Amino acid sequence: MNWRGAVVYLLILIMAGFLIFGLFPTRENLAEISLSELVEDINQHQVQSITVKGSDLEVAYRDNRRVASRKEDGVELTETLLGLGAEPKALSQVDLKVQPASPWGEWLAILGSFLPFIFLAALFLLLMRQAQGTNNQALSFGKSRARMFTGEKPTVTFDDVAGVDEAKQELVEVVEFLREPQKFISLGARIPKGVVLMGPPGTGKTLLAKAVSGEAGVPFFSISGSEFVEMFVGVGAARVRDLFDQAKRNSPCIIFVDEIDAVGRHRGAGLGGSHDEREQTLNQILVEMDGFGTDTNIIVIAATNRPDILDPALLRPGRFDRRVVLDRPDIKGRKEILAVHVRGKPLAKDVDLEVLARQTPGFVGADIESLVNEAAILAARRNKKVISMAEFEEAVERVLAGPERKSRLLTEEEKRILAYHEAGHALVQSKLPNCDPVHKVSIVARGLNLGYTMTLPEQDRYLYTQDKFEDEIAGMLAGRAAEELVLGDKWTGAQDDLERATKLARKMVTVYGMSKKLGPLTFGDREELIFLGREIAEQRNYSDEIAEEIDQEVRRIVEEAYQRAKEVLTTYRAQLEAVARRLLEVETIDRQEFEALIA
Repeated sequence: MNWRGAVVYLLILIMAGFLIFGLFPTRENLAEISLSELVEDINQHQVQSITVKGSDLEVAYRDNRRVASRKEDGVELTETLLGLGAEPKALSQVDLKVQPASPWGEWLAILGSFLPFIFLAALFLLLMRQAQGTNNQALSFGKSRARMFTGEKPTVTFDDVAGVDEAKQELVEVVEFLREPQKFISLGARIPKGVVLMGPPGTGKTLLAKAVSGEAGVPFFSISGSEFVEMFVGVGAARVRDLFDQAKRNSPCIIFVDEIDAVGRHRGAGLGGSHDEREQTLNQILVEMDGFGTDTNIIVIAATNRPDILDPALLRPGRFDRRVVLDRPDIKGRKEILAVHVRGKPLAKDVDLEVLARQTPGFVGADIESLVNEAAILAARRNKKVISMAEFEEAVERVLAGPERKSRLLTEEEKRILAYHEAGHALVQSKLPNCDPVHKVSIVARGLNLGYTMTLPEQDRYLYTQDKFEDEIAGMLAGRAAEELVLGDKWTGAQDDLERATKLARKMVTVYGMSKKLGPLTFGDREELIFLGREIAEQRNYSDEIAEEIDQEVRRIVEEAYQRAKEVLTTYRAQLEAVARRLLEVETIDRQEFEALIA
């Protein structure tokens, strides 16, 4: 607290003391009588003593009553009482006490008269101080909320980032631009203005930016895109100006804007066509990144998982010169990410990161971090000192399908249906040449699934053939085929399988051009709502006759796959029965046991 505030509060305390403790020269609240009445009481011998305090008199009676009275200033009390008719004999029996007047009395009286004005002045100063603070708070709306890191004690470096070697190399060059700009300027190279990191959620965009902060050795400003926008108009643009002003004062430096799609959406996409606050903020970002007076060593790094909705003016060269794509890691990248996350954790000798990398296709960095954490929690729950392969495999299933739900009780008949259903999936997928190998079959409920058949690809795949899709559809429908073949009825457990098979068959016809009858054509223009980023409608650019042919082709593909599944199950009926019986006994079968049963 500064000295002005201390003085104001001290004055308030002093005045409160005056009011509470009564430091003013006030008398007690006694009944007051005139001097004539006092003389009559003296003559009747009722008065015991009189105390004189200046011109004030305090009278004590013999019956313990006390009253007050007043005399003239500068006149002796005895002379006044005798002049009013007091008998000398009766007056001589009264004890007269004279107390000297306080030298502070007059000053305290004067202070008491000015006290209301002093109190009002102190109150006014206090209110002015509060108003000034409120005004400063209101003005701070336009201040940037970016956090600045100096990079002196980095918590994340490039060694902590794995599986995105190409993206890491791009940002290593950015750090070199800032550390040794002359190396590039001497060759006529221009320092890039911005780098935008694109990729699905969990692929490590923010982590990579933190690594740049730790490696760069220059000031690093970090802010989220949503922190620019407030309910007040113009605040976002003011915060952008303030952020770049701070950056210019600390250049060379890096600005990191996380989730830039919060303010960088395509302009003119607002419902109703209004020029809203986000567009003003975006306009200010565009000016600051590539306008007059921007020849400073400031590099802007932005991260988004929605590059499709960003404004084209934001992505043009001169603003975000580089687009770094962080995709889902391949098997090599997953192994490197696993090595980063198991660093410092006690592992059993049977843990094989290569096998774990093969078991986690489609996992991103965040999924793998969760996988390792789940394995550590499982090991602690089982009172183990090290994390074994069993915990890692259990964690993979927890991340993919959810925790086991052994509390979900099924009847014996439902277990039998489920066993044949999952055995059908596993058998057909193992016998068709283009399906992935079966890794585990279980009739233990996990998450929303009553049972599951887990298949794992031998290697990462980026291109798919028509035969691959047809075999996969047959594998999806194999559960329903086994129910009908063995049990002679149909159950609701195949709902998800039917949906996935139908969607894949329709994509084969309308998107991938894999229909012999309709040829290599695509059908339907898919529209996306820019705010949702999801396909909400398909504009039909074909006739009703073509629509009917599409339906016929989808039906043909699904029905042919269903018949193939039934043929496989009929051919290998003995193996189907063996797998189903084993599932009813042990509930879960791993890859080795499954292959032995169907050999």
